[in-house]
Amino acid sequence: MTNVTTEQVSPQTLRRVIVAAGIGNFVEWFDFAVYGFLATTIAQQFFPSGDASAALLKTFAVFAVAFAFRPLGGLFFGMLGDKIGRKRTLAMTILLMAGATTLIGLLPTYAAIGVMAPILLSLIRCAQGFSAGGEYAGACAYLMEHAPSDKRAWYGSFIPVSTFSAFAAAAVVAYALEASLSAEAMGSWGWRLPFLIAAPLGLVGLYLRWKLDETPAFQAVTEEHAVAHSPLKETLRNHGAAICCLGAFVSLTALSFYMFTTYFATYLQVAGGLSRATALLVSLIALLFAAMICPLAGLYSDWVGRRKTVATACILLIVVVYPSFLMASSGSFAASIVGVMLLAIGAVLCGVVTAALLSETFPTRTRYTASAITYNMAYTLFGGTAPLVATWLITTTGSNLSPAFYLIAIALLALAGGLALPETSRISLHDVPSDEKRAGVSATA
Repeated sequence: MTNVTTEQVSPQTLRRVIVAAGIGNFVEWFDFAVYGFLATTIAQQFFPSGDASAALLKTFAVFAVAFAFRPLGGLFFGMLGDKIGRKRTLAMTILLMAGATTLIGLLPTYAAIGVMAPILLSLIRCAQGFSAGGEYAGACAYLMEHAPSDKRAWYGSFIPVSTFSAFAAAAVVAYALEASLSAEAMGSWGWRLPFLIAAPLGLVGLYLRWKLDETPAFQAVTEEHAVAHSPLKETLRNHGAAICCLGAFVSLTALSFYMFTTYFATYLQVAGGLSRATALLVSLIALLFAAMICPLAGLYSDWVGRRKTVATACILLIVVVYPSFLMASSGSFAASIVGVMLLAIGAVLCGVVTAALLSETFPTRTRYTASAITYNMAYTLFGGTAPLVATWLITTTGSNLSPAFYLIAIALLALAGGLALPETSRISLHDVPSDEKRAGVSATA
């Protein structure tokens, strides 16, 4: 496999690519984050019950149901992206997500139409999950296929930056609403506002993506008439082992990401006794911190390589997760911030190296399909279920710290899977190597 360099892309083009990939990803994850931050309010509007815990569980169950459609979306958009290109496929994903999210903001509640309200909410969440299935892996491929090989993790880190920034923006909006509106106004119409923001943001993202060219790597494959006719068949035949090993690591990325970004706002309230507004403020501070350190994590990964970054992320999470949950459940504002930041460091390292590995592990012909399958299967099994499993563990065991042990177990699995992958930090993504050279995890970098 060839080692470094590829066709050079101008800095101006790279900046435009970062913005286009980032803003689309921002829109996707802002929409998803809003649902998580407003979970308790949504529970009251769509799942009225005398048991607040049961209503919250149902709300997080709908959150998890959306993830069941992510592998289907990843499969559909992944194959499409490997056939017609990254650019047009990513335009479709942002259009579908923005439209579905806007519809949530317009939905009548349980009080207005009864059981149809949660049914419609579930269907729209499934549409969101379907579109999100094609977004992240495609955005990573689009950016990585433009980036120089020796700085790929650094450039790729701006995808996680946009993700954490989206969650931070959602936290700001949710916090502002909680702080400025009465409970009655929040329940009546306030919760709808963040979802309605999706329409104009989606149009901006669509415009930016449509103005850019296709990636150099995919253009080269097209010019060589090497576009995969059956990307799914080729992926399953040649890259099964790589999908399993990378998927094991991405499971930790998914779990740590959603524990940190979505579930902790609820955990700080339930286990730590903080008010909803205070919990959102703690989450906001930690999310901004995560966004700021993403480029540093990218520099670290480009410096030491992917395998050492994988090991660092797994070991760090194993060490810090217990004290992180312990401090977050203390009820102290300062201790909660430190606890969430500790978890954030590990989650950022996982997210940044995952963004690079998704593109580096697979060849251009099937990169979108293979990376989307890997990413979405892991996120469905371990990301979307994270709030539900964490809530269930606490309810079943009676221990507020039980989710920490769950994350440690997944970190051990991720360490084994991640270290089974070859070192890929300097390979070229512009080549179209033979299937034999890139088929398994035993390949050398």
